Amino acid sequence: MISKAQMAIIKKDIGSIASNKRVLTVLIVVPLVMTVVLPCAFMIPILFSPDNSPDLAQMVKLLESANLNMEGRNQRYMVIDLILNYIMPMFFLMIPIMASSVMASSSFVGEKEKKTLETLLYSPLPLKEIFRAKVLASFLLSMSVSIFSFIIMLAVIETIVFVLTKTVAIPDINWLITMLLVAPSASLIAISLIVKSSAKAQSSEEAQHTSLFLILPIILLIVGQFSGAMMLGAHIFLILGIVLAIIAVFIFRRSFLPKQSPLFFLQFLFVCDRQTKY
Repeated sequence: MISKAQMAIIKKDIGSIASNKRVLTVLIVVPLVMTVVLPCAFMIPILFSPDNSPDLAQMVKLLESANLNMEGRNQRYMVIDLILNYIMPMFFLMIPIMASSVMASSSFVGEKEKKTLETLLYSPLPLKEIFRAKVLASFLLSMSVSIFSFIIMLAVIETIVFVLTKTVAIPDINWLITMLLVAPSASLIAISLIVKSSAKAQSSEEAQHTSLFLILPIILLIVGQFSGAMMLGAHIFLILGIVLAIIAVFIFRRSFLPKQSPLFFLQFLFVCDRQTKY
């Protein structure tokens, strides 16, 4: 149950993001690139290319490597299905990781940068509740950005496909697994890593560097998809989501054991804040 005081902290953190033009620009530009620019770059050339084009031939090879049933189905429509349900989810995962990293670093390290941590610690709300409110704010913003990004991406793809082919593209179960399991788990992992490193970080940008290692596996999966080495079907997406969920729970609990509780963490940040003053 979220108290009114916790809700006030959540609103304050989200409000501080909305008033920070640099952070807000990142939260807007990166999702737009992933949900508007990339779908257009993938879909439009494929839909306009002739049947004997090298690009279409390469996509057909990916269809064969994915073991998709092409019998009785239009080849070009199958390529659209491949882009929407196999390739785009991998690019999409960068959005919750980016959003949670930016929000968490701004929420925790930002208090140290703005010299407001001491005031926060003197509030009547228990430190554990302060910590939970800040984590929840980061997670809620990350998932909100992800949901809106998915809606925008789907609208862009459907518009392109319908205008050029008079058909519609249908998201499959890969997107359900991505939105309900993979994206929330990746977001929590990023938040946990940011929180764990923010005590030593002197700026929000420095804290965000720890989440970069989450981007590398995604890049490798994208390369594997385009090379045909590995296509992520629904069962692999599900396994990936379960593994990420287990890792998220482990890292989150491990980061805040009795030795590293929210109380210890915030007190440590307070010490760091005092050290920067003197």
